[in-house]
Amino acid sequence: MSDWAYSNVLPWWPYVFILLGGWLPTDMWRYLGVLSANRIDETSEAAALARTIATALVAAVIAQLVFYPSGALAEIPAPVRLAALAAGFAAFQLSRRRILVGIFSAELVIGGWALVAASI
Repeated sequence: MSDWAYSNVLPWWPYVFILLGGWLPTDMWRYLGVLSANRIDETSEAAALARTIATALVAAVIAQLVFYPSGALAEIPAPVRLAALAAGFAAFQLSRRRILVGIFSAELVIGGWALVAASI
């Protein structure tokens, strides 16, 4: 029995797959967005709908990470994840909506928990 696989025959195949399956479909929409951006009125209902959908998708991803985590994040207790979410959101609002401040604050909560958990 042979160990035939694409990676043995064509060692560059995973990179082509990443290019075709990941980068190209994503960037295609980005490039189309850049090309059509000057034609869209940002106060239009279509732009408002696009912003609403994008915000809902980000909120859904955050909710999934907090309430249904996987991998290493699943090892962090739910109250700690909720505290990190609350701290990050509060810091974001208090810093006049600076995303990095919110992210750093949430990371501090999780990092603080990790230090306490490691010392126990």
